Amino acid sequence: MPRSAWIFPLLAVAFYAAATALGLGLTFHGTIADYVFSVLLLIVLFRTVFAAVYHAEIIAHRVGEPYGTLVLTIAVTVIELALIASMMLGDTPNPTLARDTVFSVVMVICNGLVGLCILSGGLRYREQGFRVTGANIYLCVLMVFAALSLVLPNYVKTIDSPQYTTSQLIFVSVATLAIYAVFLYIQTVRHRGYFIVDDEYDNAEGHKPTTRAMLVSFVLLMVCLVSVVLLAKKFAVVVDVVSVAIGATPAFAGLVVAILILLPEGVAAVSAARRNELQKSINLALGSSLATIGLTIPVVALASIFLEQELVLGLEAKDVVMLTLTILVSMMTFGTGRTNILFGFVHLVIFAAFAFFVFVP
Repeated sequence: MPRSAWIFPLLAVAFYAAATALGLGLTFHGTIADYVFSVLLLIVLFRTVFAAVYHAEIIAHRVGEPYGTLVLTIAVTVIELALIASMMLGDTPNPTLARDTVFSVVMVICNGLVGLCILSGGLRYREQGFRVTGANIYLCVLMVFAALSLVLPNYVKTIDSPQYTTSQLIFVSVATLAIYAVFLYIQTVRHRGYFIVDDEYDNAEGHKPTTRAMLVSFVLLMVCLVSVVLLAKKFAVVVDVVSVAIGATPAFAGLVVAILILLPEGVAAVSAARRNELQKSINLALGSSLATIGLTIPVVALASIFLEQELVLGLEAKDVVMLTLTILVSMMTFGTGRTNILFGFVHLVIFAAFAFFVFVP
């Protein structure tokens, strides 16, 4: 176990206790102490998220499928929901944060991460292969999730705003959970071969962590999740201040949350592509996007109903265009089973356009 995997979870708890005792992170007045606190908070929070994903993967390797996948997805989802809830229920409510985060996840993964994986792998190996059937399953579910969560709210006949009524929210949430449950069954049980090129690692007992290592990782994972939940409120204050300072749109907060929760898996996906394991990169990237959307929307919808908070899900027109372009290009990228650097570069250009319009709408 690397030292950072146990140092930063404990450091995060100590950091929260010290910040609370000193009254830091509640407001931002522009003092030197506030700036120092913000930098330290970002470092501790990012490294704690990395540690959480590391420990979740240790547990996942030990318990095997399908339970291992659930451990990892639940850990990432808890982190995301803590950040979203802290921002949505803060002093300045943000009813579009869930929408912006989900949309940012789609753009970051399907363009930024996928493009980087394909480009880095293509530069080293010219062409790389993957299982078309598995990729098509990912895209099929992702398109339905995106349409139900981000596009359809603009066209339902309810009130004059891009949001669902309570009954519509319940239906979409149930439908999303049902699709994700069937997807997990397909991925981990019935058609596991669609997503695997070489399963020797899974079958090698020598590679599995010991029971002691799993228990240690479980305890540290709980510490990581609690720490992130505690620090989420303070992180929300910093994001609000930075957004105002740089003149970004409200979508900036969603982009920050998306990058934070996807960064650990993104690093692993790029590393796999550089080892000529593009199938693993696709599993990590697209799998993370489905877990994030498939579990976030139902939980956020449930919270908005019980807490009577406004929840706006429908995208603006320019974002619908970006989403449509992303889906069309992804279908062509994953349609042949082979990739090259051009596909990766095109995806990165789309992501650059998305990021640019966040700051210059």
